[in-house]
Parts: sequence; structure tokens; C-alpha cells
Amino acid sequence: SPYKLYFVNPILAAKGKLVLGQPVYPSLQDLPEVPDLVEIFRRNEDLPGVVQEAVDLGAKTVWMQLGSWNEEAAAIGEAAGLNVVMDKCVKIEHARFHGGLHLAGFNTGVISAKRQVLSK
Repeated sequence: SPYKLYFVNPILAAKGKLVLGQPVYPSLQDLPEVPDLVEIFRRNEDLPGVVQEAVDLGAKTVWMQLGSWNEEAAAIGEAAGLNVVMDKCVKIEHARFHGGLHLAGFNTGVISAKRQVLSK
């Protein structure tokens, strides 16, 4: 895969834990390289600080997970020229763009305008 995943979690990093077999870093600044995208799984009130860290680091995009919304965080990212996404799931959006989802939220593999007939 051309993509590298890095996990940032100060608590897990302090314990020397692994996530998906990968090391966990205590902060964005500790990553071995500048990420293109910083995906944020944090409380809404924490988002401005994390976005500022991403800006300071030189990331290109910040993606705040489904349910995450903070106008201050978005303004910080946009003012620095970052792409800002809020309240979206990377996995869902990836599947949606690549045919893995339909309007009901999953791929049924059936294309039909007819109602399904249920056997009795």
C-alpha cells in the first residue's frame, strides 16, 4: 500500500502499546514524517488544539470524524490553507466513492427497481 498509518495516543505511547502491530507515538510532532492527512478522533472541544498541531506540523488535510464539529478548529485549518473535513467517516466516504455503499448504507449487490418478494 502506498499509504502509511501512524497512530498518535499519548497514553498508549507511554505504555509502549502497539495498535495493529504498529508503534504508537505520543504526539504529531513525534511522527517520523509529516502526514498528508491527520484524522482526528477526539472530543469537539479538543479539536482546535489538534488542528493547530497539524498546521504547525505542515499537514495538508485534517479530517474530523463522524460526529465531530468545531467551527474554531475549521477556521484554524482553513486559514492555514489546509483541507478541512468535519463530521465524516473516512471509511464510509472511501466506500461511497468506490462503489462499496449505496443509499441504504451498504452494498447489496442487487440492482433492481422492483420490490423484493418475500417467501411466506
